[in-house]
Amino acid sequence: MNNKQRSVLLALFLAAATPVFAQQPPAGPPPSASPPPASVPAAPVQWSSLSPGQQQLLSRFGNQWNTLPPEKQQALARGSQRWLGMTPDQKNMARQRFNQWHALPPEQREALRQRWQKFQSLPPSQQAAVRQNYHRFQQLPPGQRQMLRERWHNATPEQRQHMLERSREMRMKRMQQRGPMARPPSRPPR
Repeated sequence: MNNKQRSVLLALFLAAATPVFAQQPPAGPPPSASPPPASVPAAPVQWSSLSPGQQQLLSRFGNQWNTLPPEKQQALARGSQRWLGMTPDQKNMARQRFNQWHALPPEQREALRQRWQKFQSLPPSQQAAVRQNYHRFQQLPPGQRQMLRERWHNATPEQRQHMLERSREMRMKRMQQRGPMARPPSRPPR
């Protein structure tokens, strides 16, 4: 693969694959790495402010950089910085995920984008609970995960609501059994 193909692949990955990462919790980036709130207009990123490595990765956009929307500039700058910090194994995994993302039908990609946006709109404590539930689900044997998926998909909205309420009750009971020190750090003790 030549450099031009590699940069095109990377640019596509950076622009489109972000929703795929919804499956993994972030590694705790500093607050400055998060995008600004929607009410504040995004500030443009100057091409000269990018590192030489970022400029090389994003060279396809170099001539048109100033015409890109600031949100796109920021996303590409963050993505290129993240890419440069990855190990070769992480880069291979990212390429695989990009290929998986790209192979999805457009409707499924849109559904995943909407789910990611919904997740992003949750308060941090609820995001942490979702991540914790996801990791617990991944620890289950494959047969049990499949059974739970089928039960969820076959349930009516009322049954799903009941399942969620029961899950919350069980989580609260487990937390009470562990005592006040076992509460998640995102929630202050009462």
